[in-house]
Amino acid sequence: MITSRRHLILLATLGFTALTQAAENPFMGRWALTLQGDRAGWLGVEEKDGGLASSVLWGGGSVLPTDGTKIEGDDLIITRLSNAKRKNKEGKEITEKVTETLTVKVAGDSLTGSTVKTKADGKAFGQTEFTGKRIPALPPRPDLSKVKYAAPITLFNGKDLTGWRLINPDSDNGWSVQDGVLINRVEKGKHFGNLRTDAEFEDFNLKLEVRTQENSNSGIYLRGIYEIQVAESFGKPLDPHNMGALYSRITPLVAAEKPIGEWQTMDITLVDRHVTVILNGKTIIDNQPALGCTGGALTSDEFHPGPLFLQGDHTNVDYRNIVLTPVVK
Repeated sequence: MITSRRHLILLATLGFTALTQAAENPFMGRWALTLQGDRAGWLGVEEKDGGLASSVLWGGGSVLPTDGTKIEGDDLIITRLSNAKRKNKEGKEITEKVTETLTVKVAGDSLTGSTVKTKADGKAFGQTEFTGKRIPALPPRPDLSKVKYAAPITLFNGKDLTGWRLINPDSDNGWSVQDGVLINRVEKGKHFGNLRTDAEFEDFNLKLEVRTQENSNSGIYLRGIYEIQVAESFGKPLDPHNMGALYSRITPLVAAEKPIGEWQTMDITLVDRHVTVILNGKTIIDNQPALGCTGGALTSDEFHPGPLFLQGDHTNVDYRNIVLTPVVK
């Protein structure tokens, strides 16, 4: 069974990774975080230039480097600096510096932490707590020529939303079917939802077509964890936020987008936490490792089946011919 084999590999690699990393520095490595409200997050800690460096994914958005990483006693102290805008008593918008401090404790392969933000005047706010689990080392790149597949599954029937549902049933639904196309249309002032499959999957190949609209910003979440970006980025320099990127993690090798309004093909393969993306016939991500979840993920746990979901809370976008072929192990 897929799950049994995966769990055996997980236990073996987790034990080896934990022993080697803990012997050097218990904080080193990559951590799957669970944030307040069960949001998914990620922390990476590494040695750099004779000291420590870290990067954080805090719920949504991108993986970002932090501004400070150090050990104090038994704790890892991470600082992040930002600028916050607010209105003063006169109603004028002002910008003030905010320092966020994450205090992290590690016990074996488990992590606990707290975070607090401090304004320039020293006033603290935004205190929260979080937990984490060490992410096992990545396996070697899979030989995709030897991967075996089951029968293809047509996820979208071209007629209605059978097999799909909103992740949050209380969200406004911008999804509908017109002329065999799955479309998402949003309006300002409303909170539109992301659309997920009822079924859940593990490793697979996914083929689909997508058509961007003006300023389209959507995404295809593999197992609800890894977002392959869908964006109107034709003619823009290479960037990890462009069409076909593993959002904020892997930059496409080449720009293969088509202009706005044209149908574009995506051929995506996920095997053993390695991702391949072929956009419009060009390989733009070649069997590269996914180091952790991306912003907006349903979970930071990379070792369970999950749904395919389409991001619909941002802008208009169209999809069709969605076919998923599961990997057999």
